[in-house]
Formats: sequence, structure tokens, C-alpha cells
Amino acid sequence: MRLTTVGTGTAAPTAGRVQSGHLIDAAPVRLLMDCGSGVAARMADLSIRWQDITHVAITHFHADHIIDLPTLLYAWRYGDLPPRSRGIEIVGPRGTVRLLSRFAGLFGEGLLSLGFPVTVRELAPGDRVILGGDVALSCVEVPHTEESVAYSVESGGRRVVYTGDTGPDEALGRWARECDVLLSECSLPDAMALATHLTPTQCGALGAAARPGLLALTHFYPPVEAVDIRALVGASFDGPVALATDGWTLELEER
Repeated sequence: MRLTTVGTGTAAPTAGRVQSGHLIDAAPVRLLMDCGSGVAARMADLSIRWQDITHVAITHFHADHIIDLPTLLYAWRYGDLPPRSRGIEIVGPRGTVRLLSRFAGLFGEGLLSLGFPVTVRELAPGDRVILGGDVALSCVEVPHTEESVAYSVESGGRRVVYTGDTGPDEALGRWARECDVLLSECSLPDAMALATHLTPTQCGALGAAARPGLLALTHFYPPVEAVDIRALVGASFDGPVALATDGWTLELEER
């Protein structure tokens, strides 16, 4: 399994960081989790074959996590020759079907009939589905928006948990317990703490509860990069920590 943090930014335009998007490669699945502004172009920057993505999973419906989805859909039809014929599956929480319908209303009904099958699957918290091969995707509710979920991806005896956007949540720490990688948002410094996002100190508490093999942090608003993130996380979590950048990649060998 390979994890690539394609976009590690937020709703605030930031040099060097596009909005949220993270890619899991676990043959035969190529799963893009979230698809914010700039993610499609960043994949091209990184020489990632966006043409081969098989699934997109959306954590919630804020623009910085979904707005490049129409860009990708059109790219699969018009951005390559021959055009895509293989189907794509879009997975998300309750309301994802309605979201795609609204996108079609904005960009034209042809958005979902571009010459390749588009399947939309809604997951409820606690659901677990097989995407292909041995790759399993499951989700749990997290405190951010009404629909927000975190995802767990399992393959080859490895497990990656992606929080999406979340506030502090003891249940999330228990659910992520002993995963190989916990990819967690780290939005704001303690002085700007909100109930719907995490600070470095709260990321440390989450890491201490979950005990992942690696705590990888993403979704940085500019003010949080002005503090010593590692020191604040390390006050509670003594495991390895990575501060993800656009294009950071981690290989996880099968067990």
C-alpha cells in the first residue's frame, strides 16, 4: 500500500499547498480521498496518473474537499485520448447522491454521463465495503459537519486511517487504535482552537489514544505553521510524527 498526500492545505490559499486530497495505491485500487481545489493539477505536477484512479471517497461537503471533483470527471472524458471507458466509483456519506446531482445542475447534466459509468455509493457510519481485491473501506462519524466521516483503508494487513476534518473525539481515537498510519488534520494553533478542528495539542492527544505506527499531519492553515507543531504533539504522543507536504509519499509493505 502506498499513501501520497497530494494536497495538504485548507480553504486558505497557501503557497506550496493545494486543498485536501490524499491518494491510496493498493492494487487493483487507486483511491483518492477528498478532492479539493488544485488536487487535479497537483497530481499532474507530481506525475501521478490521475487517469488510473478507480475510486474517490469524500469525507464531507465543504468546498476545499470536493470542488475539483467536476474537474476530474471532465478530465477523464476530455483530458486524455482515448477517453476513459472504465467506470469510476464515488463514495461518500449520506447526501453524496444529492451533491453529485447538484454538481450536474451547475455544470450540466452531462457531468455524470461522459461516456464511462459513474457509480455513487453512500456509506453510513460503521459500514465496511470491499473496493477491489482485499482493499476494504470503512467509515465512522466525526464532529465537523452533519455528514462528516473519517475513513479507514485496509489492505495487505495494513491500515491507514484518514480523519478528514474533525474536532476532538475520543471515539475516533479508539476506532483508529493501532493503525499503521493515522493521517490527521492539524488545522489551527491552540490560541485559535475550534470545536470542529484539531490543534497540535489535540493531535497529540489523538495520537496518544490511537497509538498509530505513524501520526501524519495534514490540513494546515497558515497560523498553525508558525508554532512548533512537533513539540506540541510530542507533549502527549511519543511516537513518530510526520508533517505532510504536497507530494509526500509513504510505502507500507504487506504483512
